[in-house]
Amino acid sequence: MKLYSQFFFPRLLDVAMAVEPFPRYRKALLRDVTGNVLEIGFGTGLNLDYYPATVKQLATVDPNPGVNQLAQKRIDASGVTVTHHCLSGEALPMADNSFDSVVSTWVLCSIPDVAGAIAEVHRVLRPGGKFFFIEHGLSDEPKLQPWQRRLTPIQKVIGDGCHLDRDIAALVKAQFNPVDYQTFYGDRLPKVAGFMYQGIATKA
Repeated sequence: MKLYSQFFFPRLLDVAMAVEPFPRYRKALLRDVTGNVLEIGFGTGLNLDYYPATVKQLATVDPNPGVNQLAQKRIDASGVTVTHHCLSGEALPMADNSFDSVVSTWVLCSIPDVAGAIAEVHRVLRPGGKFFFIEHGLSDEPKLQPWQRRLTPIQKVIGDGCHLDRDIAALVKAQFNPVDYQTFYGDRLPKVAGFMYQGIATKA
């Protein structure tokens, strides 16, 4: 599984997440990101092209060393200074109240202790700081939810830990108030994996 996780999966992810509708969603989410920025689950660096020109420095975390080579090519081609940490989001080394913005795009589905990771996001944000997120998760259709739960064990293998059945809104609301978000099905995506939560949570 290590070979799949660190070699094959990053390349599959890089191709799959670079095509529409994902670039459109990234652009919409990231256009208002400001200040000192942390991105959790940096992956292969697909968000770099969508940060506003005002973002010059970016701290990132990702536990998979296999994505680093792909990400480095995008870092070198960008105008952003990136400080990367190869670790998971559950135990961030950053000090309290360090960031103006934290970004998460399609990563909360895969973090083992997702509640702990969101608590860490809250901790490192400054008061008034914003958590920008877009994630897929548990549908609001009761008939679809059992299928998401049945297929999650398979998805965790294929998607390197990815869950189909996490209630992202509830997880974020457990740490943040207010949370301004919308839900929708992603264009041309299978409903079982395409129910999206997109929003901004503010640290009081």
